[in-house]
Amino acid sequence: MKAVNIITLILIIVGGINWGLVGLARFDLVAALFGGQDASLARVVYILVGLSALWQLVPLFRATSIDEPRAQSHR
Repeated sequence: MKAVNIITLILIIVGGINWGLVGLARFDLVAALFGGQDASLARVVYILVGLSALWQLVPLFRATSIDEPRAQSHR
């Protein structure tokens, strides 16, 4: 399970960098590396990044649902 989390985090980082480049420079690195947005390999990378983001929702919800003690305000 740990290996899957590391792989999915790496893919999410790749996707984030790619979207940053798209926003800043209008340059899609994944498309440039794999033959355009419609290329099969580029589509596989896009799908894997999307699935990785969905996978990482599980640890996020686990972290937010842990019953941690909260600081109390003193009035």
